[in-house]
Amino acid sequence: MANRTDPLAKSIRGTNPQNLVEKILRSKIYQNTYWKEQCFGLTAETLVDKAMELDHLGGTFGGNRKPTPFICLVMKMLQIQPEKDIVVEFIKNEDYKYVRALGAFYLRITGTDIDIYRYLEPLYNDYRKLRRKLADGQYALTHVDEYIDELLTTDYSCDIALPRIKKRSQLEHNGQLEPRRSALEDDFEEEEEKDEDEPLATGLDDEHEKDYYRGGSPTRDRDRDRRRDSHKYRDRDYDRDRDYDRDYDRDRDYDRERGRRDRDRDRDRDRHRLRDDKDYGRERDRERDRDARERDRRDRERGRHRSYSRSRSRSRDRKDRDDDRRKRHARSSASPARDEPKKKKEKKEKKEKKDDGTDHPDPEIAEANRLRASLGLKPLKL
Repeated sequence: MANRTDPLAKSIRGTNPQNLVEKILRSKIYQNTYWKEQCFGLTAETLVDKAMELDHLGGTFGGNRKPTPFICLVMKMLQIQPEKDIVVEFIKNEDYKYVRALGAFYLRITGTDIDIYRYLEPLYNDYRKLRRKLADGQYALTHVDEYIDELLTTDYSCDIALPRIKKRSQLEHNGQLEPRRSALEDDFEEEEEKDEDEPLATGLDDEHEKDYYRGGSPTRDRDRDRRRDSHKYRDRDYDRDRDYDRDYDRDRDYDRERGRRDRDRDRDRDRHRLRDDKDYGRERDRERDRDARERDRRDRERGRHRSYSRSRSRSRDRKDRDDDRRKRHARSSASPARDEPKKKKEKKEKKEKKDDGTDHPDPEIAEANRLRASLGLKPLKL
């Protein structure tokens, strides 16, 4: 409730007046102790007392960007939206300079372009000192006229983005604003009046001199001749100086032209050198690419030859293995035919051995069969 805008307040530039302050700065102001304790319940009448207690101006300061009392009171004025007459009285107050600065800042962010120029430009004549709190917490010295110039010429002041205003020349061209009159124009007019009075006094002296030369005195004639000769010498000196100046200008033009010619020559030389360097660099890159392609080609041929020799050796090894296998196969196929009678004889003997019953599992029967075999009898059949 304490941070809401007055329901009777009008929107400024199409938005809530408090929205003219950035949201981050607005939240910092709402959380500030000075806002909660000193700005609670202030009205347009009691706001003046708080403004008279100000001893510096500024936006935020410190590591956590703490707002100053000056910016808190600006926020309070945006919340309650005092009348224009009260703001104008703030600006015209000559006893309290910070009250004037507060009113000027509020008018700058809420007023029209014509009102801003009309009420703030007269403050250029106020040269009183102001204390300004910087972002690091230190104080800096400034003046009222410098502060007003900052409000009229910059877009950012006291950590608040100022609304854009039209240029004064455009308002003067449209007839909405009269040309600015400086406070020093009165002094300039007095100086001009003094300059106009001096020719009148010199005119009287010229008349006395004419009367002096009107006579025919030898002394006056001598003075006239001396003055004429002095004019002649002066003209001669003037001609000499003029010739010298002409020669000096000619030499200077020649030197300038020669310097320009030398610079052009040096520029052309540098340009050709750069072009040659570029061509050399391009040719070097081309040769490097050519060498790289040649190296790749040699590597591919070497790899192809290596793979070919490897495949030849592999095929040779395969052929040798095939030959060995074929020879073994031939030997193995020839040996069974040669050993066949021996195997038949061994099978026959083994069969005969088995037929005599000597290999019977029962040792007694086997012993009996051996005995019967030695006697030539047939083995026992069990």
